Amino acid sequence: MDVAVIGLIEDEDILLDLASLALSHADHENTDIARHLEMLEEIEDRVCEEGRSALLSAERAAVLSRVLHGELGFAGDAQGYDAPVNSDFVRLLDGRHGSPIALSILYVAIARRAGWSAYVLDLPGNVLVQIGEKNPVVIDPFVSGGLVSPGRIAAICRTCLGEEGNASSLSAVRMSNRDVLARLLNNQAIRAENKNDPHRALAVYQRITRVAPGVLDAWQNLARLQLAFDDIAGAKASFFAMSEVAADKETRDRIMDAFKALDPT
Repeated sequence: MDVAVIGLIEDEDILLDLASLALSHADHENTDIARHLEMLEEIEDRVCEEGRSALLSAERAAVLSRVLHGELGFAGDAQGYDAPVNSDFVRLLDGRHGSPIALSILYVAIARRAGWSAYVLDLPGNVLVQIGEKNPVVIDPFVSGGLVSPGRIAAICRTCLGEEGNASSLSAVRMSNRDVLARLLNNQAIRAENKNDPHRALAVYQRITRVAPGVLDAWQNLARLQLAFDDIAGAKASFFAMSEVAADKETRDRIMDAFKALDPT
């Protein structure tokens, strides 16, 4: 899948593992992507075999954990949490360790390959995975794919949604496929900036705007770095794009003021 195509197709048509692999392959052009596609198919086959009789959400979650963590060794990299490679999907498949968002993509993608409902949940300071629609369970792919307790889920929902939040409100924190990919890339950009590599960060923010052009923060960060590199024309284009995706008039007006300030004449 070409990276540019991801930004053009409908969100529900995005296959998270293939899209993540395409995004990662852009940084590993000499890597044989066929090997990673075969790996994903082999994982799918193993989960489908193990999950033939898994009907309940908890049973399906247990299959995912048993295969991905127990058999294949996929786990969170707590020691190297901030390492740029941890949000690189190729490196995840090769090294079996990664960030919460990279692992969540793998778990959700494999669950969907098996025909199961699965979603990445956007939660304060973390991402988790929901398995199932009716009587869903929540798991933490970063911590062996283990179940998250109902009490913790309730606390998370209250934090996100106020006192009315409860487990039935999980749909309110589900991430769209496009936002999941933007989150993966944003992790890479932040880590690049933390490593004092603004050129890499600039390239990743550009990638986000191609994949998820509606993400305002990506355009803002792109414009910031373009200005740091004295790319006035690029920054103006980014500000204009920001004005197109801004949700309210006040934000659009602020963006256009910044746009005009770049060319006072």
